[in-house]
Amino acid sequence: MAQAGWQVTVHEAAATIGGGVRSAELTLPGFVHDVCSAIHPLGRDSPFFRSLELPVDWIQPPAAAAHPLDDGTAVVTERSLLETSGQLGPDRAAYTRLLRPVVAHWPDFEPVVLGPLPLGPRRMLSAFSLPVARAGLSSARSLAERSFATERARALFAGHAAHSMLRLEARPSGGIGLFLLATAHVYGWGFPRGGSQRLADALAERLRELGGEIHTESPVDEVPNAAAVLADVVPRELLRIAGDRLPARYARALRRYRHGPGAFKLDWALDGPIPWRAEGCRSAATVHLGGTMEEIARAEREPWLGGHAERPFVLLTQTSLFDDSRAPEGKHTAWAYCHVPNGSTEDMTDRIEAQIERFAPGFRALILAKAATGPADFERRNRNIVGGDINGGAMDLAQLLFRPVRKLVPYRTPLRGLYVCSSATPPGGGVHGMCGYSAARVALKDLTQH
Repeated sequence: MAQAGWQVTVHEAAATIGGGVRSAELTLPGFVHDVCSAIHPLGRDSPFFRSLELPVDWIQPPAAAAHPLDDGTAVVTERSLLETSGQLGPDRAAYTRLLRPVVAHWPDFEPVVLGPLPLGPRRMLSAFSLPVARAGLSSARSLAERSFATERARALFAGHAAHSMLRLEARPSGGIGLFLLATAHVYGWGFPRGGSQRLADALAERLRELGGEIHTESPVDEVPNAAAVLADVVPRELLRIAGDRLPARYARALRRYRHGPGAFKLDWALDGPIPWRAEGCRSAATVHLGGTMEEIARAEREPWLGGHAERPFVLLTQTSLFDDSRAPEGKHTAWAYCHVPNGSTEDMTDRIEAQIERFAPGFRALILAKAATGPADFERRNRNIVGGDINGGAMDLAQLLFRPVRKLVPYRTPLRGLYVCSSATPPGGGVHGMCGYSAARVALKDLTQH
């Protein structure tokens, strides 16, 4: 909006800008932790962020992710598709066959899955072949079982699909797994040197250069008077801010919006690097801890049933292996989280640490300090993270493309000049800026027509 010449004022409820893209010393002085998101496959290379060329120093680990197994080995998502498939034995050709059409034709797929949205039906249909469309709409379990014969390949795929926070039997968890694997091969999974806060700060500085203003500790409780208001909020918050002015039918649709599981997160200050048994885990900033596809599927099913997995699927990041600004010399940081029922109050510390110890014996002995963040803590810091749902709403088939309501242009509300631009709009959760970018394009189009 500022680039188009409009005067822009940002109101941020918290004391620090960034939302989930923030960093802080959560454990001990000198140990920099990412408060929520840490690894950003699209933080540099989404269509919007590419255009900005922000002054952020991006670190690209040798590999995107590692998935250790109980036999002491790990299957590693390398930047190279062929190097990744080469680890899969009998499933080498199957992995290449599944990923190559997406990776090789990424420029065609990117606008469809990321935007800017909305796209016309013709553009959307022209990008996808029938096999790719079928895979993208599949559940992770069905796609993995029909594509791969080995547990090794199925585990690799399940670990990426579990980022969706869906049951692996639910659609389109397979498509989300396919998308994340493709970004690993197309872009790699990078992160900002010094912490995620560097990305938020760079965006803020660019806005100020364009004449924009940012007010922190400035919560909004009603729709401001402006030519256009872009609300970076989930449906519950939109109803709180504008509910009495919204048409009843639209308000009812917002109330039907569903949130997914919550997250329980741990941050550690460590006396040394995590002692992984599998050497491949040392080449990636992201590690998926969950063993076989069957074990991951069982763990990801539990939160949807109101339960807490004894062996949760754990997503772990170890950015300090590649960024020495995160901790004092010789020391390290790490964070990990698992999925729990929305609003859960269960302490998952022991179960998360047991999963790490399973693949890295001696991990607990390295812990100098730790900080836990449960669903209520996430929501207290950011009202948009309802019940700990860091995706901004369940990303199942019913709510992936049509969020927050079933509407051809979901960013536009019935109130003239009011738009929604949060992760509760397409393309959904993630650090890519595309929800706001698409919403701003719609708003600019409307402003020029009135």
